[in-house]
Order: sequence, then structure tokens, then C-alpha cells
Amino acid sequence: MAMNRRDFLKVSTSASGGLLLALNLPGCASVQTGYEPETGEWKPNAWLELTRDNDIIFTLDRVEMGQGTYTGLTTLIAEELDVAPEAIRVEFAPVSPEYRNPLFGLQLTGGSTSVASSWQPLREAGASARLMLVMAAARVWRVEPGQCKTEGGYVRHPNGLDSMPYGKLVELADKEVIRGDVPLKPRSQWKYIGRQAGRLDAEAKSTGQAMYGIDVELPNMVYAVMTRSPRYGGLAVSFNRDQVRAMPGVLDAFITERDVAVVADRYWRARKAQEALAVEWDFSEAVGLSNPDVFKHYRQAAGDDPGEDERVDGDPEAVLEKAGTLVEAEYEQPYLAHATMEPMNATAWYRDGGMEVWAPTQAPDLGRIAAARHTDLSPDDVTIHTTFLGGGFGRRLTQDYIEEAALVAYRVKVPVKLIWSREEDTRHGFFRPAMLHRMAASLEDGQLTGWDHQIVGPQILDWYVRNAAPAQYPWAPKLLYGTLGRVGLMVEGIATPKDISAIEGAIGYPYAVPNVRVRHTHTDPGVPITWWRSVGYSHNGFAVETFMDELASQANEDPVSFRLKLLESEPRHRRVLERAAELAGWNQPVPEGRARGVALFKSFGTYVAQVVEASIEQGGIRVHKVTCSVDCGQVVNPRIVEDQMTGGIVFGLTAALNGEITLDGGEVQQSNFHDYRLLHMHQVPEMVVDIVDSEEPPTGVGEPGVPPVIPALGNALFALTGKRQRRLPLKA
Repeated sequence: MAMNRRDFLKVSTSASGGLLLALNLPGCASVQTGYEPETGEWKPNAWLELTRDNDIIFTLDRVEMGQGTYTGLTTLIAEELDVAPEAIRVEFAPVSPEYRNPLFGLQLTGGSTSVASSWQPLREAGASARLMLVMAAARVWRVEPGQCKTEGGYVRHPNGLDSMPYGKLVELADKEVIRGDVPLKPRSQWKYIGRQAGRLDAEAKSTGQAMYGIDVELPNMVYAVMTRSPRYGGLAVSFNRDQVRAMPGVLDAFITERDVAVVADRYWRARKAQEALAVEWDFSEAVGLSNPDVFKHYRQAAGDDPGEDERVDGDPEAVLEKAGTLVEAEYEQPYLAHATMEPMNATAWYRDGGMEVWAPTQAPDLGRIAAARHTDLSPDDVTIHTTFLGGGFGRRLTQDYIEEAALVAYRVKVPVKLIWSREEDTRHGFFRPAMLHRMAASLEDGQLTGWDHQIVGPQILDWYVRNAAPAQYPWAPKLLYGTLGRVGLMVEGIATPKDISAIEGAIGYPYAVPNVRVRHTHTDPGVPITWWRSVGYSHNGFAVETFMDELASQANEDPVSFRLKLLESEPRHRRVLERAAELAGWNQPVPEGRARGVALFKSFGTYVAQVVEASIEQGGIRVHKVTCSVDCGQVVNPRIVEDQMTGGIVFGLTAALNGEITLDGGEVQQSNFHDYRLLHMHQVPEMVVDIVDSEEPPTGVGEPGVPPVIPALGNALFALTGKRQRRLPLKA
């Protein structure tokens, strides 16, 4: 196509609206791409849209829950498109196969995978659009594309004088064809990746413009609350229906599959009616355990079943049997809540044969399954509008709150907002599993020769597959949902990914020990569980790194030196450990009344070492300083890495010092922040974060700050008191 500049301007000024770039990237089949003459929009791929008015819209396929995907992933697009990140408007993705996380096969945000999974495809998306725009401009100017440059949303003519904004080129760019691989910017030319920058959503969040799930308001909206069994597995049999329905503002009250729903015209009227409920519960199938019963159950299971071998190197059984010095220890970790600042909530509207749901969810395609489950709708009839999330930590991967809202909306046929109270969030949520670890190791002349780690507890997939399996096959009829879940568990590790939630981190034991055995005794006491920030790495990190400290003490060696000599073949482990120790002044005297502890753990592909300096003051544990060194490969935004490391440290210290959900006869005893305490501002220590400069592929940062800080604090307390703590939370 030959066109002079005047002809081009006639064409561009006669178009109206915006424009979308059309490029066949992998996984873009069902998202309509290309140029739309009626609107003047160009969508080159599933993530990017450009308009004639020079608007650039990025469809974010990972949710924003404070971890920085809104800024980080936008930066990847901006770098290759050659525009400032703040020039891009961000929209949350709808449910579509194109937006599935390729590491899971589901459209979910978790596992610290957002940057790792998006690093290549988003950069290719931006680079492809930019190349097509350059090719279009070069065709107008009748020059070689390689002679043109881009800057700030403009294509620059080789003469250095003329330029055209991207918006003037979108229709022509749609007609360009890219042959071969798309070149990406070399690191030496990066303007935005790797640079310290503020968050793109900071102003919206600070001024109240950001829409969280709990902010959603719809015309004629009503409010619902759900009264759940005080014991897990309980079933509502009857309640004082007439009395509750007669209360002011109450529109409906009814028994659901297991619980009692109350619907009112205002939220507090729904709560007042809930307080008046008198429910008869059937506890015949309910959990009746208390915490001591859980660990008694675990110990019985550990004795009866040695567990499935997940890693075996050498002959650990024989070596341990003949050990010159045999060291054994047992570690307990309790159930933990997520305590997100925004409680669970969802708004649903059933109308015109379909349903819309507005929700802060980490997994919108699973939310669609949850919304369809108790209705006559198929998943295709459900539209999920993802909002900002006021914290996730894995809790919002489980979609029970969406299921509840949709069930009520389907019955009342008007918009319904369902909100969990803080007490409900604490007592009726899904928890990080309680776990038991049995450790044994052999020492010969101070050398670690054998390692045995038995992990005892449940697997999260057993609880999660209920909606995950149908989400992978949304075309399946609902009568098969249960079957899909059961089949998914049966073929786990064969046709479906293996659930490593109980063993992750433990099977990656990095130390050079010739005889290693890691095994899992799978047992489940029936308390609902789900993902929790850093998942299995959190409890395995505590067990592994506390036991390593015990072994260093038994061998009369410095804890850092003991680890380093076992890491000769692990340069990235060594690097962060050495850097953290040096920054913390490990070999320097510690202030009087304090002690230091160290821990090292790799999780989600990221290497983190931390040194904690702590004391005991006025009968309580005080953490003065945490020094953290992190190697997460190439860094998109150093400030976000630092934010996530410090956030993970505070999250981990909260668990180490306060975190515990206790059951008594199947009932959760905690209810709010007064008895499930978070770290207070005056308790937050000084934190130093050191980021290793690396050219390795990027890995995750949302969770890896959590696992090392818990054992590092325990190890500091041992150095201070001489007493080893093997159960969490830690005590003064």
C-alpha cells in the first residue's frame, strides 16, 4: 500500500473513536483483535488497546491486591511500547482463556508468579504493537522502518523533525504483518524496567478513587449476611423465620445448603436481624476437634504411616541408624487466619437470564464457577467484574463468599451485596493448615551426613479442587462438577499437576548432604484450609531452618559458617547469605541484651536470607532489626521488591509472635483483632533490604519474604536464652 502524508491525514481524520492492534500472539484466539472501523479502536492482542485519541489501555490479567502487579506489569508493556507507564490506563481483565496463568492453567493470581509468567508475553505484546506502528509510519514516509525511532507515544522520522502520534497510525498499523520473532529491547536500552518508581495506583488508592469490592454500589441494592454453623460441617435445621422476617427492613430470611441467610434493605438492619436468629443446628457431621486433638491425630498418623517418599538421595535410613550423633526434633505450627484488611464480600445481580458479580477475587474464572453452582446458569452466563483487593494472601483464591452472594441474588432477583463481618472472617474462613514435622539428622565428626524430614498434615488441593477442576472445563455440565473434582484428585501428578503444597521448600533442601529423605504423611482432620501467604514454604521454612540451627549448635559451629560450607554448589544461596550476614554485622558484637539469628530459604524461585536482631524486654519479645538480602532475578521495580520484602517480614513476624487459631470442640476461639493480633506499628523493627543485581529471569517477591523471618527470630531467641522453641507462636 502506497500513501502520501496528505492521503494518510485524510484517512485518519475521517475515522472516529479508538483503535485496537491485531496480532496473533499465543492464546489470543477468543479475544477479538484488530481494527474496528466503527469505533476507530485497534486491539493488537489480548492485553493492549490503542485509540485514535492516543489513549493506551492495558488489560491487566493479574489482580492487584497490594503486591504491585498494577505497576509492575504495566511497566513491562510501557517499556516495549516506548511510553511512560503513567500514560497507560489499566483495566482489569474479564474471564477469558487468554488471561489464564500459564503456570496453573487457571485465571488466578497467586504463587508469586505474576511477573515471571508475564515477563515474556507482555513485553512481546508491547514490542509487537510498537513495531507495527513503526512499519505503518515508515510506509507513509516511504523510509525503512529501521530508520525510524519511537519516543513517548510518537514515531519519529529519520530526518529528526517530523513525527506522528501512535493514534494517527492505528488503522494503518492493523494492516501490517510481522514476520519472524519480535525483537525486545536489550537491557542497556531500558528506560523503565529496573528503575525505582512509585506505584501507578497510589493516588487512586489514597484519594478513594480505587474501587474495592466493598465499595460497589448498584441501584436498588440490598444487603445479605450469612449465619454459619459455629462448628465446621454443621447444618442449619430450622430457625425463627417469622420473627426475623417481621423485623424492620428485612426482605427475606431462609436456609441455604447449610447456613441461614438474612436479606435486608440496609446492612445494619440485616445485622440486627441476624442477632435475633435462633438457629437449630445439626452437628452430626461437624468437626468436634480441639487443637490438642489435631496434633494427637497427626502423631498417630505419623506413627502408623511413614509417608510417601518425595525425595531420596543416598541411603539416609542406614546412615541415620549408624549415626555417631543422632539429632531429632519435632516442630508444630498452628492453624493461621489471613486477616485481610478488607473482609470477604461480593455483589451479585441476577437479571435477564444472566448474572453479574463484582468481587475482590484472586481467581475470577473460579468465581464464575462458584456463582453458577447454585443457579440454573452456566459459567458462560456469569460475568465477573474484578475489583481492587484489600489484601488477598491466598484467602481470595477460595470463592465461598462469591458462591453465597450469587445464591442469594438468584433468589431475590435484585442486586445483593454480601459482607462478612470481621468476626465471621476470623471464625469461618479457610486457614493455613496446622502441620507437624519430625526431623532427624546424623553428624559424624561435626559433619552433617544424613537428613530425614517427615511432614505430617493435609494437602490444600483436596479442598480447592471443588471449583478449580470445573474452571478448567467450563463447558462441562454442573452435574459433573463433583466428578471432575474427584477425577482431578485421582490423577493428581499424572494428568494434573502434583499438589506440592505440603512439601514445597522441603524437597528443595539446598544443603550438600549425601543422604537425604523427605516424606509426607497425608492426613486431614477436616478443618477447612486454603492457600496462605508463602503456603508450604512458611511451615517448611520454620522446620528446616530451625533444625539447621540446632545442628550447627550441636556441631559447635557458627550458624552462618555451618550453612556456607554446605552451600559450595549453590552460589545464589551463598550470595544472599553472605550479603545479609555482612550487612547485619554478623561478626560484630551485638548490643547488650540482644542476640542475632539467621535463616535462609528459597521460595517461588527467589533466594532470601534474613538476620533478625531481637531481645526480651518487659516480659515480651522485641524485634529490633531485620536485615534481608534477596535475589529475585531481574527486577522490574526495586521499590516494589523492597515493599514486598518488608511487608513479608511484618506478615511473618505477626505469625511468629501472635498467629494462632485455636479450636475448642470444633469452634474457633478467636474473633477479631483483639485476640487474633497483628503486629502494631510500634513493634515494627528497622528493616534493611538488599537486592542482588542479577540477569537471571525474574521470579516472585510477594511471598518469599515470609518463610525465613520466622526461624531467624526463633534462632535469635535461642542465641539469647539458650532455650530452643519448636512450636509456634514463639514465647518470651
